[in-house]
Amino acid sequence: MMSSLCESESSNVTCCFSLNQTEKQEFRAIWIATVFNIDWPSSSMISVTQQQTELLNILNMMERLNMNAVIFQVRPAGDALYASTLEPWSIYLTGDHGVPPSPLWDPLAFIVDEAHKRNIEVHAWINPYRARLSSATYELASNHMAKRFATYAYSYANQIWMDPGSSEIQDFIGEVVEDIINRYAVDGIHMDDYFYPYSDGTEFPDHATYARFQEQGGTLNLNDWRRSNVNSLVYSLNRRIHTIRPKVKFGISPFGIWKNGFPPSITGLSSYDSLFCDSRLWLQEGLVDYLTPQLYWQIDPPAQSYSALLKWWIQQTSRGRHVYPGNAVYRLTGTTNWSVTEIVRQIHLTRSMSDRLALGNIFFSAKQIMQNIQGIQGQLAILYQEKAITPIMSWL
Repeated sequence: MMSSLCESESSNVTCCFSLNQTEKQEFRAIWIATVFNIDWPSSSMISVTQQQTELLNILNMMERLNMNAVIFQVRPAGDALYASTLEPWSIYLTGDHGVPPSPLWDPLAFIVDEAHKRNIEVHAWINPYRARLSSATYELASNHMAKRFATYAYSYANQIWMDPGSSEIQDFIGEVVEDIINRYAVDGIHMDDYFYPYSDGTEFPDHATYARFQEQGGTLNLNDWRRSNVNSLVYSLNRRIHTIRPKVKFGISPFGIWKNGFPPSITGLSSYDSLFCDSRLWLQEGLVDYLTPQLYWQIDPPAQSYSALLKWWIQQTSRGRHVYPGNAVYRLTGTTNWSVTEIVRQIHLTRSMSDRLALGNIFFSAKQIMQNIQGIQGQLAILYQEKAITPIMSWL
């Protein structure tokens, strides 16, 4: 708990307070999304020097605000924003799928080096099964996973998606992760909510894989089998990561609602039923070191309440794994146009539950903070006026 709180967090968002010793361990992070150049680089057509300068500007801003971790998207769609030995260079970096940057450089090596100089952790963010996004029309490079494993590459919702039920695909993703943690001094591996795709109203075309499962004696129904496939990948990556580098953290940021009615006031898309992600199990079984449910809703509305969902999630962490909720700073702009007061209240609320393992926040995404929308940098400077280390994970 905070040793000194302002009397009304909603009416005076610039109040000062002191952090106690527990809160000096706090995860203060941002996502840097590279897909579609959301956060970085601003364009695949700018020079290498400009790309490096943009990354340094983000890290310098984080250092000024006493933030301590960055979730850096290095594999948006079976491609690489690093010198991969397994996959093609990303079009979002070079403008041409499979073509290396010129002059040659390695963004992951660069950000790890520069972030560590500033005492900022780097968590490499990968998307396991997405192979090409909607509206993307570029030709896939010959070493792309959808070409190498064409049997398991499906057109779905104007995207290309790999089959999570394929053991070959699961093994390949494991090889990608092993390659990263063997060659880069990353502090964590991170995945977000994309396992099975969000539905376009049609059935995902994995029936041949499911039929083979049944022919081999499998008895799970289709939905349970899909959830088992996702769990299998999570089990495997947890084991691989901690066998190779035991102190590397493994985190996932699932959709913020596990199931309708959990907790009772909550309604909305069910990650369990629609995305086949049993994300509660990952906490209960200790399969992740931290979970970041994407709580991209306001505190007060009951149907999707930030506070109700956060309380529910931390009640699920029976093995002591950390919960770092995801906060929607992107909603400070556009049609939703939240007030920055909402984000400040959410950080205060998270801190009020720090004794129950809600130990920090991750903000989506870097762009709104870099643009200082609604003066958010000033608010974070007040909230983070004292430095903090990332929370200690005694099991690592």
